[in-house]
Amino acid sequence: MPAPHIRPARSEDEEPLRRIDHETWSYLHAVSPPPGPDDPFFRDTCGPDAHLVAELDGAVVGYVRLGFPTPLDSNTHVRQIRGLAVAGAARGHGVGRALVRAAVEDARQRGFRRITLRVLGHNTAARKLYESEGFVVEGVQPEEFHLDGRYVDDVLMGQMLTGPAGAALTT
Repeated sequence: MPAPHIRPARSEDEEPLRRIDHETWSYLHAVSPPPGPDDPFFRDTCGPDAHLVAELDGAVVGYVRLGFPTPLDSNTHVRQIRGLAVAGAARGHGVGRALVRAAVEDARQRGFRRITLRVLGHNTAARKLYESEGFVVEGVQPEEFHLDGRYVDDVLMGQMLTGPAGAALTT
């Protein structure tokens, strides 16, 4: 299978991304209820410009949602991965890894100093992927969420994108 093609999302990606969201929703990675059948994928606060999408053979098969950890001006130097999903049929073909790498490179090119993410403690596959791409655990909030009848840790992971005095780091 060819390598995934990563590109910025477009408004016409709404339906394939909505289908991926419905197909992949699980308490393994989600802290909010499943999306409703008519819920839009893009919202006022999170439109196409906040997403990179992955394509295989011209079909949208995954996305990474990007944003900021807080709405504070003092925190605008940090980019955050706010969601990642890959369609079931495309798993195991490097799509998730390509999306993470693209998110890191996009943040680096835009001049962000750091990139962070939050992942549920029991999502070991995602944690291994992030660790293999240079993210380190920076904090754990024990039993932060109660999901599907059990308490789950919230794990903060991150990596520096620039060194002292704004020098870019190489990976």
